[in-house]
Amino acid sequence: MIRLLSLLLVFTFSSLAFAGSYEIVQEDDGLTVHYDGKLLTRYLKMSGAKPILYPLLGPGGVAMTRHYPIEPAIEHEKSDHPHHRSVWFTHGNVNGTDFWAEKEGVTGKIYHEKFEKVTDGDTAQIVSVNRWETPEGKVVCKDRRTITFGHDKGRQYFDYDVTVTPVDEPVTFGDTKEGAFGMRIAGTMKVDEKLGGTIVNDSGVKDKDAWGKRSAWVDYYGPVDDKTVGITIMNHPSSYNYPTYWHVRTYGLFAANPFGVHDFEKKEKGAGDHTIKPGEEMNLRYRVLLHEGTTEEADVAEAFSRYEKVEK
Repeated sequence: MIRLLSLLLVFTFSSLAFAGSYEIVQEDDGLTVHYDGKLLTRYLKMSGAKPILYPLLGPGGVAMTRHYPIEPAIEHEKSDHPHHRSVWFTHGNVNGTDFWAEKEGVTGKIYHEKFEKVTDGDTAQIVSVNRWETPEGKVVCKDRRTITFGHDKGRQYFDYDVTVTPVDEPVTFGDTKEGAFGMRIAGTMKVDEKLGGTIVNDSGVKDKDAWGKRSAWVDYYGPVDDKTVGITIMNHPSSYNYPTYWHVRTYGLFAANPFGVHDFEKKEKGAGDHTIKPGEEMNLRYRVLLHEGTTEEADVAEAFSRYEKVEK
């Protein structure tokens, strides 16, 4: 069952999804992704100041990301950092404009322009185009996001590939820790809750010591609804500045950031700046694996060995 989006989006769908297949349904505010008839996630065209994925449901349908601020905070969640909206891609310094925080009239916004492609069936894919605007309305760049849903040995994953292009002037992604592909995990999973939440990178570095380190992948696992589940973010070797640095915190922020060299390595300011000239592009590639159990039980290292061989 496949649907393509052209200039006008036309979806036809049945109320019943085929077992073992994906179904994407158009809504006024975005797209809803089902697998085997059950909700997996929603692509919201605008939440706060950017497009996001929310909710993100993992093994057994448990919520893997924080409810706040899209919905009221629940037990074990903090009502802090309202710009930490489930799953997102943005950055804190793009040609001098902050797109990471959300302060009306001060920070930039990322506007959904169109869906170029939507397919569903045995796998599913969403391709969207977005523009980055300063508070004054100047467009500094655009991005094309390709989100591909699939499964690895029975576990759900989605690949989140971003291509950033300038509009008519060079665009610089500045050296700051506040970026870039991120999520805010479920409250019970965070290390600070002391319920078993754990951060592990590909070298075995754990918890707060994983912050600012370079790694091909990082796994964040912990309990949700009496079940141990985990989220692994993997960085593809073809991605800019691989292996990425990690802005991952024990309070639940989980972000891959290839730009924050000054903060992460205490080098001179601007050491991590990356400028894209007109006619050029920057490619960032990630896989998010949703699994049961600990890092070792999920054999995350083996899962990464399969992902790193995936061609663009």
